[in-house]
Amino acid sequence: MSRGKHRRTRTSPFTRRVIAAGTGTAALALPLLAATTASAAEPGKAPTVAKVGSVSYTTKKGDTLYGIADRYDAQGGWRQLYKDNRAAIGDNPRLIHPGVDLKVRSAKKAAPAKAETNTASAPVKKSAVAQATQASVKTYADNLDGWIREALDIMAQKGIPGSYEGIHRNIMRESSGNPAAINNWDSNAVAGTPSKGLLQVIDPTFATYHVPGTAYDPFDPVANITAACNYAAARYGSIDNVNGPY
Repeated sequence: MSRGKHRRTRTSPFTRRVIAAGTGTAALALPLLAATTASAAEPGKAPTVAKVGSVSYTTKKGDTLYGIADRYDAQGGWRQLYKDNRAAIGDNPRLIHPGVDLKVRSAKKAAPAKAETNTASAPVKKSAVAQATQASVKTYADNLDGWIREALDIMAQKGIPGSYEGIHRNIMRESSGNPAAINNWDSNAVAGTPSKGLLQVIDPTFATYHVPGTAYDPFDPVANITAACNYAAARYGSIDNVNGPY
């Protein structure tokens, strides 16, 4: 995007950085509590138990909310982590000061117990199983792989070209996979429109190429990917054709 009016101009190669504590966080986590809940049992199935845990984390230099959430598999990802700790962090989720105590929630779903076989029950038709499978909602992992795959599905619906490899390659160059990445020092930042997110999109570009149906937030991973790919398609034919500053 460097040659377009919507993308920053690059000078020499630089390292993306996220404002965190003046430089961020990392820390020692201690278990605080654990709770268990059981979902309502469906006919013929044993209940599934979800184990919810909470740990205390003290931020250190170099930490980011995304890194902490990824490390502890935080429930709801870095956005939920910020929501839970906004009072301690402040209004800027990318500015993490060392020494801040955070509460990190995580949930792991236990495998359901094997249901007893009821020989008197009527057999389940294969067609019914197939219909139930087709009706299930597709879900995506809350990580880089899941964000790219969700973005690709949305792009396919909107006719926006791009491949997994092309998106991943450009993300790793632009932000190293950190959705909270922001460039606060280049010419775009000086002009008041710093590059943001996984594919480092400035606000005017995001506004112009935002894909309907995604969050209107340049830091949202899927919204950032789809907007950047939409821009790349308009300017270069596809994100796959981008191999450097764009």
